[in-house]
Amino acid sequence: MPAQVISGPQFFNAGFQMVLRPGLRKFVLMPFTINLLVFVALVSFAVQRFNYWVAELMPKLPSWLSFLDYLLWPLFVLLVLLMIFFTFTTLANLVAAPFNSFLAEKVEVVARGHDPFPSFSWTELLAILPRTMMRELRKLGYFLPRSLGLFILSFIPGVNLIAAPLWVLFNIWMMAVQYLDYPADNNKVDWLATLRWIREHRWASLSFGGVTYLALMVPGFNLIAMPAAIAGATLLWVENNPIVTQQ
Repeated sequence: MPAQVISGPQFFNAGFQMVLRPGLRKFVLMPFTINLLVFVALVSFAVQRFNYWVAELMPKLPSWLSFLDYLLWPLFVLLVLLMIFFTFTTLANLVAAPFNSFLAEKVEVVARGHDPFPSFSWTELLAILPRTMMRELRKLGYFLPRSLGLFILSFIPGVNLIAAPLWVLFNIWMMAVQYLDYPADNNKVDWLATLRWIREHRWASLSFGGVTYLALMVPGFNLIAMPAAIAGATLLWVENNPIVTQQ
């Protein structure tokens, strides 16, 4: 078990190094550009709405509460961090799903040394769009009811003491599910079989999910952390699936 736990950060680091290779940069650039646009749009929207809210609120407060103007911005930054993690990762993965799928394919080609996948083309991208979007929606359908259950637990006295650590653990699990699903889907492994595979390799998956969770919490770095996570998850998949599973 200790070796498996350590393997998560190692695979993430290997994925980070992999996406910097010249042959893979163009496949990183496309999802990176989409992620950047989503990131800028979310932060811009948040800043605009917050400025509007502060401009409306502060004149209505008595002068002795003017110090709140200095306290609101740190709270805003914290809220933005949470918004970026939960909203950005969901939207970016949904919008960039077909590009992420192609990146996982090319990383697998480099790792295995042969190419069983179709060549990249815009026609092929459009062809896999329905499949990748449905897979992302399937992951979203897996995430939402469980997150809602944890949200409800957080309001139950006594039980809410374990809600926070359970929420962190669940998000770590979802990071593993989110990114290991790309190579699994590329190799035509169905959703339930993918979940079984992740459970069978839970320690390596959770350690990988943990380092990915931390990396995506860092604004700015999360833009490159996402393709690195795709590459790292693909390397983890290849390492534990020496025989190509695609038929």
